[in-house]
This record gives sequence, C-alpha cells and structure tokens, in this order.
Amino acid sequence: MRRRLLVLVGSMVSLALVAFVVPLAVLALMLAGDRATADALVRAQSLVPVVSAGSPAALGLAVQQANSSGGYPLTVFLSDGSALGAPAERSDAVRLAFTGRSLTAQADGGREIVVAVTGPSAGAAVIRTFVTDAELTRGVRRAWLILALVGTGVLVVSLVVADRLARSQIRLIAGMAGVSHRLAAGDLTARAPAEGPKELRQVAGALNHLARRIRVLLAQEREAVADLSHQLRTPLTVLRLEAEALPPSEQATRVGAAVDAMERMVTQVIQEARRSRHDEPGECDAAEVVAARVHHWSMLASDQDRPVTRHLAPPPLIVGVGEEPLTACVDALLENVFAHTPEATAFTVTLTPREGGGAILTVADDGPGFPHPGALRRGVSGRSSTGLGLDIVRRTAERSGGSATLTTSPDGGATVTVEFGHQTPT
Repeated sequence: MRRRLLVLVGSMVSLALVAFVVPLAVLALMLAGDRATADALVRAQSLVPVVSAGSPAALGLAVQQANSSGGYPLTVFLSDGSALGAPAERSDAVRLAFTGRSLTAQADGGREIVVAVTGPSAGAAVIRTFVTDAELTRGVRRAWLILALVGTGVLVVSLVVADRLARSQIRLIAGMAGVSHRLAAGDLTARAPAEGPKELRQVAGALNHLARRIRVLLAQEREAVADLSHQLRTPLTVLRLEAEALPPSEQATRVGAAVDAMERMVTQVIQEARRSRHDEPGECDAAEVVAARVHHWSMLASDQDRPVTRHLAPPPLIVGVGEEPLTACVDALLENVFAHTPEATAFTVTLTPREGGGAILTVADDGPGFPHPGALRRGVSGRSSTGLGLDIVRRTAERSGGSATLTTSPDGGATVTVEFGHQTPT
C-alpha cells in the first residue's frame, strides 16, 4: 500500500510538473530570444537619425563609436554599394530592406536584424545587426535549472508528505492486524484504537465489537459447560451411595475409587470451563501422579490378566501442569488401552525427565494400533468413542509448552508420547 501510494503521488505530481514546467521552459526560451532581439533592434535604431542626416563622415564616426563600445555588431549598407562598420555580407534580408522594409530573419549561427532608413531618397541605407544563438539563449539554461530544481523539490516534498501519510495509515492497519492476531491467540482483551480516517475508525469499531462478542460467547459457553458438568453430580451422588451400600470387599473398594475419580474429573471440568485460558496452568510432581494412576489402573489390569511394565523416574519430577489435569491426562491414556485393546494385552508406561525441564510420558501397548492417523484431532476416533480423550491429552501437553505424538511400534501396537514442559527457575 505504501509503495502504491508513493507511485500514484509521484505519477500525478510528475504529470502536473510536465504540464507546467515544459511550457514555462519554452516560454523562458522565447523570452530570452525576444529580449536579445529587442536589445539589438534598439541598438540599430540608435543610428537611424545619423543615417537620415546623410553626412558620410558623421555616419562613419557614429558607426565606429557604436561598435567600439561593444555589444551587437552594426553595419550600415549605403545605396552606392559601400558599407560602414562591422564586416558583413549583403544578404537577401539586406537587399530586401533596400525596398524600404525592416525585418528580422534567421541566419546561420543566429538572427539577422535589418532596419531600412529613408534619407534624401527612399531606401538610402540599411542598418544591419546580428544576434548570435548564444545571445538568443543567454540565461535560458539557468532558468531551466531553476525550474528543474523547483520541480524536483516539489516532487520530493510531495513524496515525503505521501510517505508520512502512508506510514500513518499503514501503522493503523498494522495495529488492527496485530489486534486480530492477539485475538486469534486468545487475548480477548486486545482492542484496536479508533484513530485515523472514518473508514479505519469503522473497521476498528467493528473489530472491537467482534472481540467483545467473542468474549461474551466464550463466557456463555464456559458457563453452559460448567452447568452441564454440575448436573452430573446428582447421578454421581447416587453412585457413591450405592457404592457405600456394597458389602466391604476389594470390588467395592474399586467401585468407590472409580466414583472418586469421576467426581474429580467433573470438578476439573467445571473449574476448567470457568477458568480463563490465560490463568496459570499450575505445576505438580509428575512422578507421584503417574505412579499413583498406574497403581490404580494396575488393579483393573490384574483382573484382565494384562501385564504392566513400569519405567518411572523417581520423584521429584516437576511439570508445568496441575495435579488434576495431569491425572485426567494419564487416565485418558490408560483408559484408551483398556477400551481399545483385547484383554490380556500388555502395555508399558515410561516416565523420564525432559531436557530443558519437564517430563516425557510414554504409553505403549501390544494391541492393534490406531485405526485413524489423525486421532489426536478433536472428535476423531475411528472406533465407538467420542474422540476427545487424546485431544485432552494434546491440549494439556501444549498448555504446558509440550506436545503429543502418536506412533506405531514395530509389533503394530500404539504408542503415545507426551512431553510436558516446565521452565526451570534461573
């Protein structure tokens, strides 16, 4: 936009300068020639009284004095064929002037001016002077240089003004673009200043209105999710009462633990829905959380004859994720293993430190692998599930500054590698 505006202004100013400067340059050339011609004519006419007097001695002296003072050369041609003053040929213009006609004619190297003088007899003499091309164009180059400098100055000033104007407009447009990028990144407090021309102020107002509307809609969505999640507490309460009514046994303990885990997940959903995405994600000891969740799921694995292999780093292993989100993440990974692999399928859980801070959690199984290559995308499953579990894992990892990847083991099983970030204090 800036370059186009400069090209447009430069083109318009250049056309205007051509329309005005070229005629002025031609006019300066014409005025210089007319001035020199007028000066030479006045010089020649100064001898008319002397020539008209008809005294050859006085005429010769007057012509000699006029030429000795410098200026345009003067020559007086007499009717008897003689000539006085500066040497000059008897040209066609001179011969025409003997008929009683004064005139100006172009000649080689300049302009010839002849004045017919009537003495005792018509056409008694002709006064001739010559103006060279240098005299006809004296001062023209300087005038053209001044016009060129003025034109260049006008062009430069117009380009500078156009550039300043373009910069101000581009700054406003770039500012609104930056606001849109901040909104896209989740900063719903970003607002565009209502500055500049009316059109840009309207665009800024529309962008700010959109930001406010997005914020309202997200708030409504969070509250709706929180309300729906809160409604799950009633059936969970019933399940808890039913679990507490069971006779004491290992199975009743597992049911109670499952109800507790469900309550924690519902509470996390409510808190997550009402929390701004710019809230601090928190941190926890991944070694303790992962070890606790693997131990919890190991009891169900024992019932299904699933071999479980653990390679867990010792605590502390701090990650930039809260305890509840990390618990939900580990549960989602292990639940996928139990839900999508046959019983007696072995799986391995590995937790190692991450270079630069954080941890790397790997869950691998000997099952049939992932049926869909894009299972990390929200809603993508390929099996009879919601497709949200692995998306929760991915978003939890990215919120901490990490990532999640899916691979297939050499035996065809599924492997999920999740990196949790954490900035080590310096």
